[in-house]
Amino acid sequence: MKVYIESYGCTFNKADGQIIAGNLKENGIDLVDSIEEADVVIVNTCYVKLPTENKVTYRIQKLQKDFPDKKIIVGGCMVEIDPEKLNKVAPEASWIGPHQLNKSFDVVEATYCGDVVREVGFSKESKVNVPKVMDDSLIHIIQICEGCLGACTFCCTRFARGPLNSYPIEDIKDEAKRAIENGACEIQLTAQDTAAFGRDSGEKLSDLIKEVANLDGDFRVRVGMMHPKNILNDVDEIIDAMKHPKVYNFIHLPIQSGSDKVLSDMRRGHTVEQYLDIVSKFKTEIPDLTLAVDIIVGYPTEDDDDFDATVKLLEEIKPSLIHLSKYQHREGAISSSLKEIPHAVMKKRSKLLSEIKSQITEDENKELVGSCQKVLVIEKGSKGGFIAKTDSYIPVIVDEAELGSFVDVKITQATATYLRSELIN
Repeated sequence: MKVYIESYGCTFNKADGQIIAGNLKENGIDLVDSIEEADVVIVNTCYVKLPTENKVTYRIQKLQKDFPDKKIIVGGCMVEIDPEKLNKVAPEASWIGPHQLNKSFDVVEATYCGDVVREVGFSKESKVNVPKVMDDSLIHIIQICEGCLGACTFCCTRFARGPLNSYPIEDIKDEAKRAIENGACEIQLTAQDTAAFGRDSGEKLSDLIKEVANLDGDFRVRVGMMHPKNILNDVDEIIDAMKHPKVYNFIHLPIQSGSDKVLSDMRRGHTVEQYLDIVSKFKTEIPDLTLAVDIIVGYPTEDDDDFDATVKLLEEIKPSLIHLSKYQHREGAISSSLKEIPHAVMKKRSKLLSEIKSQITEDENKELVGSCQKVLVIEKGSKGGFIAKTDSYIPVIVDEAELGSFVDVKITQATATYLRSELIN
């Protein structure tokens, strides 16, 4: 039996795909790199945004049409968020819910034999120190917790991932240690909200970061997305932990809107002033910080004044990365009962923010032209050369380098998305 797996969406879901692959490999299943070779195809879905929903739905339908002899299994968030639609799209497909990954082999074996098996529902099974098949030996993803403490009105992912379930620091540390010993040079700590880590177990994110960063070896740690409301009570200790030289000077801190009214409508649990205070503390203590933010354009209650407040916020904090999304209703989300704002208004606002985004990020990167940076080479470039990361997690194109090595470069050119460099001899 041969199985092909494709995963969509976030880093966390990518790691779920690695766990599915690990479970299958441990049980003697042959994993292949093409659909043509496979007997069973697993589509590990993402469902966070409507375009992604449409993409994975189309993909499942196309697989059934183009490869009618293949057995199809659907995994990921779609299984828990929208089983009704999934059942219509693929009535004969088996399912692996995101909390049932340890049953992957059982589902694959039964499906291959002609049964339709659907393993769903929540579980407290740990996703640390389990067999994985990594896509990249240099970058190792560790899921530090699953679920969240939020109640954001626009979100459907929380219905798939469930309540917070943090994994023990010692287990996470053990997996990171083995990964580094096996050649990993970047450890990615990921979750729906890394700042929520330990709120259910009594442990703390700041302690976790220090424990991993203090492991032996030459590597970097990237800390994943943090919800502002869950940083508030631990911000000073998290900053102290992130000052460690092995931790990237990078935070992903979504704000979604610059309007307190809209933040309240979204049930974000924090104010703009609190957000600005967090950002100010980080930038004061970590001057070379790369700040990544998320913005939702056109939330149903967003008026012109609210949008102007978002523009003002971005111009004030000047984030290095801006993830911009047009609001769209999501299955089960509270805000889906609200009337969407006119499409033309949303399009106009999105266009303006896109222009602001490009200008801010390009200006930020241009300030680095002429500077000398120590960068970590992590992957081959799709158009030649290599992609490296600065200590601030900014991508740099390096012409000649050895994967997994640290090299000194001089920045020669900047765009809104990356830097170009030349090696310093």
